[in-house]
Amino acid sequence: MTEMDERYEFEPEDFGTEDFEQSGLDNEALYLERLNGADLYFEVVGPEDEESGDKPTLLYLHGGPGYNALTFRDLVGERLSAYRVIYLDQRGGGRSGPLDDTEQGSDALDLDTLTADVEAVREFLEIDKITPIGHGFGALIALEYARRFPMHTNRVVCINPWVHFPDLALTLLEEASARRSVKLDDPSAEVKAAAPEGQHPQVGAARIEAAFGLINARDLLNALHFKDAPSRMRLEFSDVEGQLMGGAEVQQALVNQGLWEFEYPPFLTEIKRQIYVIAGTHDATSYPAQVQWVEDLADAEVTLLDAGHYPWLDDEDEFVEALEEALTR
Repeated sequence: MTEMDERYEFEPEDFGTEDFEQSGLDNEALYLERLNGADLYFEVVGPEDEESGDKPTLLYLHGGPGYNALTFRDLVGERLSAYRVIYLDQRGGGRSGPLDDTEQGSDALDLDTLTADVEAVREFLEIDKITPIGHGFGALIALEYARRFPMHTNRVVCINPWVHFPDLALTLLEEASARRSVKLDDPSAEVKAAAPEGQHPQVGAARIEAAFGLINARDLLNALHFKDAPSRMRLEFSDVEGQLMGGAEVQQALVNQGLWEFEYPPFLTEIKRQIYVIAGTHDATSYPAQVQWVEDLADAEVTLLDAGHYPWLDDEDEFVEALEEALTR
C-alpha cells in the first residue's frame, strides 16, 4: 500500500461515481477523483435536485488552511439534511491526496488553484449552480469562486472570514504582546525601510514571526478562536475521532507563496453575488476587522453570534438558524 492508502485506510479504486449503498446511509456518494491535477476527496449528501425543491446545492469549504470537511459534517451535517451538500477536502488536506502527488506540486498552491479545484468538482458532478459556504480561510476560496464563476454561484456564505492577512498577522501580534505583557513592537516600518526598491516588503511574515516568537501558534490561535474551553475540547474530540489531524504541508506551501502578504479586499468590489457573513464575536481573528472588510467593500449582510471561530460549537441552534436565514432570505 502507498503512504496515502495507509493514512486513509481505503484503496483509491474503491471510490468512484457510484453511490455507496453498503455504507448504510441514504443519499450519500463518496468520491476520490483526479480533478485539476489533484486527488480530491469529496462527499455528496442529501436529496437530489428533483427532491430538494428550491433549496440550493451547498459546497462547504473548510478552513485551516489544510484542515478537512469531516468535523463540520460530523457536528452539523444532520441539521442540513434537507439540502444537497458537497463536503470537499481541499487539495493536500483531510482525505485528499498529498500535495506532492499533484501535477502542480506544492510550489503552485495558491488561491487560483484552490478555486479551480472547486470548479472542477462542480463540473464533475454536473451541477449548474452552487452556494459556497466558506469558513475562515475557506471563505477566501468561496469569495474568489463567486468572483470568477458568478454564472455558477447562487450566493456566498462566509463564516468568520479571513481576507486581509497582513492585518490578521497584526491582530495575532497584538494579542501575543498583550498576553506576554510586553509592548507592541510592530516590525512593519523597519521591514518597509529595509526592502529593496521594487520588492514587496514582507510585513505580514515579519509580524507573524514576531507573534509566534512570543506565543506558539496553537496556543495563540486557541486564545483567539474559542469562546470557552468546552468549545475547544469539543472540537478536539471530533478531530481525534476523525483521525485527520495535519495540514502543515498545505500551510507551509501557502506561506511559501506569500500568504501573509495577501490582501483580498480590492477584489471584493468585483463580486456580483450577494454575500452573507456569519461572525462569532468571540473570534478575534475575524471579528471585527476581517468582517468589516467584507461588509464595507462587498455590501455583505452580517449576522453576529455570541460565539467563537466555530460558532456551531457554542450554539448549534443559533448557528443553524443564521445559516438557514442566509440561504433563504
